[in-house]
Amino acid sequence: MATENTNLSNYDPTTLPDATHFRFGIVVSEWNPTITEGLFKGAVDTLLDCGVEEINIKTIHVPGSFELIYGAKKMQQQPLDVVIAIGSVIKGETQHFDFVCDGVTQGIKDLNVLHDIPVIFCVLTDNNLQQSIDRSGGAHGNKGVEAAITAIKMAHLSQNL
Repeated sequence: MATENTNLSNYDPTTLPDATHFRFGIVVSEWNPTITEGLFKGAVDTLLDCGVEEINIKTIHVPGSFELIYGAKKMQQQPLDVVIAIGSVIKGETQHFDFVCDGVTQGIKDLNVLHDIPVIFCVLTDNNLQQSIDRSGGAHGNKGVEAAITAIKMAHLSQNL
């Protein structure tokens, strides 16, 4: 496992671009809410820790991970600098997992190719619930933190190109 001995939440805010003037959109899936709310909390706490004001963080919830694409597209139409899409898909007994993971991945990729506001992919695609717990505030840190750091860097990159 690639993250077996890695805590994904370690960062140094002094090494990041100034984020105080950026506006962030966060789209959160309501499916697997224990996981997605943990990721959301990690992302928001990190943005606030990096100097972002709460007023500059806009949040919407969508029913599932597949709906993140539509939510992110709508967020891209707002006066924002970057969007974070937060979801969790846990493998079950059918191919539904594969279809949802592929669709969400391709959809978010398409939004990044077609539009100027970056969309950060923070969708856990795990084999079981424990893997999701470990990556949403558990043993391996919080991928929401990593998504927030990525969002800050991409907003800075987008602004400076």
